[in-house]
Amino acid sequence: MGGRLTFRGGIHPYDGKDLSKDKPIKDVNPKGDLVYPLSQHIGAPAVPIVAKGDKVLAGQKIAEAKGFVSAPVYATVSGTVKAIEPRRVVVGDNVMSIVIENDGEYREVKYSRVLPLEKMTREEIIEKIREAGIVGMGGAGFPTHVKLSPKEPDKIDYVIVNCAECEPYLTSDYRRMIEEPEKIVEGLKVSLSLFKNAKGILAVEDNKKDCIEILKKLTKDEDKIFVKALKTKYPQGAERQLIYATTGRAIDSTKLPADAGCIVNNVDTVVAINRAVREGKPLMHRIVTVTGDAIKDPRNFRVRIGTNYHELIEEAGGFVTEPEKIISGGPMMGFGIFDLDVPTTKTASALLCLTKDQVSAMEPGPCINCGKCVEACPGRVVPSRLADFANHYDEEAFLKWNGMECCECGCCSYICPAKRPLTQSIKSMRKIILGKKKK
Repeated sequence: MGGRLTFRGGIHPYDGKDLSKDKPIKDVNPKGDLVYPLSQHIGAPAVPIVAKGDKVLAGQKIAEAKGFVSAPVYATVSGTVKAIEPRRVVVGDNVMSIVIENDGEYREVKYSRVLPLEKMTREEIIEKIREAGIVGMGGAGFPTHVKLSPKEPDKIDYVIVNCAECEPYLTSDYRRMIEEPEKIVEGLKVSLSLFKNAKGILAVEDNKKDCIEILKKLTKDEDKIFVKALKTKYPQGAERQLIYATTGRAIDSTKLPADAGCIVNNVDTVVAINRAVREGKPLMHRIVTVTGDAIKDPRNFRVRIGTNYHELIEEAGGFVTEPEKIISGGPMMGFGIFDLDVPTTKTASALLCLTKDQVSAMEPGPCINCGKCVEACPGRVVPSRLADFANHYDEEAFLKWNGMECCECGCCSYICPAKRPLTQSIKSMRKIILGKKKK
């Protein structure tokens, strides 16, 4: 791996982080109704346990998890249940949701007392995390209690906190590390208490020297927690690349991190774990980066889940000029959205508003066989060939050429001199194949 911890492949796109990284996190209270989709996670949708007309308090459970791979949903304001009906979410689908009319009083439930961490059993800790409705907040939305319940917990050697934040423009993890680093470290300690043989790794890209320094200072007396500085490169924070860079262990698409003795969690997820176990509070807030050259005052907001995207734009001073492109997430792995009348969910990391839609303006040309996509691909596949197979719906060839090893990071599309939408083609074929497997 050489001197600096990294992986093969990757790119160095413009990072755009200067727009928002030096401004403190701002707390935002919603003005209008709040919308809680019942499916904010991978797995079975939650089931409503309130009805229209019910009065609710912030921190009250309003939908129960349905099955093991699912997560409950909590009210984040006090008010009245206005409706239970399909509402549009950020991906464009209509999803059954609970709508709460905010009374503006923010009255909270009384949380039950919690035991000190050392007096809780492994099962009690995992139950607290499950009950709090915590899911992967980096975007995947996988229920965290499931991730923390591998078949053989004694074989987990590393619990890794993904502090890389390699996606351009996003700075919420950076601000969290600067402003509330102790919450990250304490959350990691909670996770480590579940695995008796594991060490903790705080994996930070080396362009965040201030964060590395703060975290090292906080963990200097911890014999089981290490801060590792990773080479700054996209997609350093992708799960497989992160595991390889920090531990030297490699996994493919058929394996889970637990198969390599690793558990990986995002910064916001670890903070939510700490809050659930040490304070007994459910997941109600998340930090969202609202940024881009079309935004007047780009910054990070601590948002109550369910808050409308329009309100976040308003909090950021509105648009300087009408954006040509609005992306949920970052420019590499996020997706374009056509309607801002959607709620913030557990997995909403960023809102990126750009004055120019550079991608739509590009005219794709024929492949010139330059091999740049192969050099950049962290999955070590041949994106140009896979895109051809995808465009011809040749599933057999796509699988033979290891198409499922693509992590959809977008490096190939970014680097391609012919401006071919390689990732998009490969992603569509992967979706088709995964859909067939589910059936």
